[in-house]
Amino acid sequence: MDLFALSGVARIGLGLAAVGRPGYINLGRATDLPADRTVEAMRARAHTLLSSAWDAGVRYFDVARSYGRAEEFLASWIPGHSGALVGSKWGYTYTADWTVTAEVHEVKDHSVATYDRQILETRALLGDHLNLYQIHSVTPDSPALTDRVLHQRLAALDVPVGFSTSGPHQADTIRAALAIEVDGRRLFQSVQSTWNLLEPSAGPALTEAHAAGLTVIVKEALANGRLADPSLSAELSPAPDVVALAAALQQPFSPIVLSGAATSAQLTSNLQAADLRLAPDHLARLTALAEPADQYWKTRSGLAWS
Repeated sequence: MDLFALSGVARIGLGLAAVGRPGYINLGRATDLPADRTVEAMRARAHTLLSSAWDAGVRYFDVARSYGRAEEFLASWIPGHSGALVGSKWGYTYTADWTVTAEVHEVKDHSVATYDRQILETRALLGDHLNLYQIHSVTPDSPALTDRVLHQRLAALDVPVGFSTSGPHQADTIRAALAIEVDGRRLFQSVQSTWNLLEPSAGPALTEAHAAGLTVIVKEALANGRLADPSLSAELSPAPDVVALAAALQQPFSPIVLSGAATSAQLTSNLQAADLRLAPDHLARLTALAEPADQYWKTRSGLAWS
């Protein structure tokens, strides 16, 4: 069952990972963001993007506890926008103290204690606006896959729960999570994974998740800016970002695809993907861009926070 039953441009959501904090790993941030990345400046940028997305028909908005002040920015914008759908995530704690040069930007912990603390923090900001709560970046070794106490906590939550994945073994994580039940019912109702033309390895498992009734959300469809590079215009025509997002939208797991735009121009371009239908032979040719999953994630881990 699709949690949101969205269609058209609304199947593109807006994620605030790039504008909820001063530092992130997306390419091009030096020119994308205000030179003075104060809380006020980043809040204004987030609100501009949220309003532009809303006016264009976007209804799903994605944040996380570790995205700096993203939940706070969204919470201060959302009143008056009835029908907005919000997904947030727990499991990482933001530790950069609003700096770009922090040695550690976020710390991962999938314990029950972290969940208990962060759901209260999220609720304090988003209140009844929360529509989906996800475990942030589950990997095969995460205790979130085996902790029965945590599973009971999640099953008792009054909104649907999901999980996001990262790393070269996303497919293994997805399949393990699909098997988790509480009182005879599947625990998770959504999965958010990295899928893009450079890293499509989760595709078969996401198709299985979709067939099992989970809502699928795609993050990093532009590979943190790598697939928005104008030098790819020959392979990705008419525009690299539009083709990359359209390719994600046309996958058999029928995802909501997140735009991680940091500027209004990027958002306007990204949203054109909803109107682009790629021919099967075009999609087939694009598979040549794929990298081995291990190589992709090694490159991603080497991207600098800026």
